[in-house]
Amino acid sequence: MDRRKALKKTGLLAGATLAMPSFLSLLQSCKNETRLDWQPEFFTEEEAKTIAVLIDTILPTTDTPGGLDVKADMFIDKVVAHTYDAEGQKNMQNAIAEFNARSKEKYGSIFPELSDADKTAMLKEEEANDPKFNPGVWGTTVGDQKPVGFYRSMKSMAIWAYFTSEEMGENVLSYDPIPGGYEACKPLSEVGNRWSI
Repeated sequence: MDRRKALKKTGLLAGATLAMPSFLSLLQSCKNETRLDWQPEFFTEEEAKTIAVLIDTILPTTDTPGGLDVKADMFIDKVVAHTYDAEGQKNMQNAIAEFNARSKEKYGSIFPELSDADKTAMLKEEEANDPKFNPGVWGTTVGDQKPVGFYRSMKSMAIWAYFTSEEMGENVLSYDPIPGGYEACKPLSEVGNRWSI
């Protein structure tokens, strides 16, 4: 499956919880920071690098901006720093450490230092072995959700940060701040690009 199809399939989760004002303020604060002067609020340097390389591997820059171009890693750092309790933060750090330990055991080095081929191979293994999110109906998970691992939860957060960024919302996705009339039944083939609002 190519990247564009994967993004379209997972794009529905992007705006599901954006209504919370705290997340909106976190998104806005990321917009004002530049790569040169960014210091993580929560992650250590190695943890921040692991998150950044993971995001760049999942959402690389192509003809559209990549995950790092829209500062998804900065957003995730702020989310963990401001919305996770102490136990959640510790669990995140442990999960990153375990992810890098698996990388070192299988490929000889931590994830950020792997070759592109090894990064892809590792993420394919993680994708195959990590439990998936159950489908949801109107924001409610269907069935009993098994705990998802670090890779799947980070991928979900990265895609959420990606699609809710201002760059994607205004310059990549279809955007009309004053939408036209309502069409109740329209074939999906006529809808075109995914809409940001």
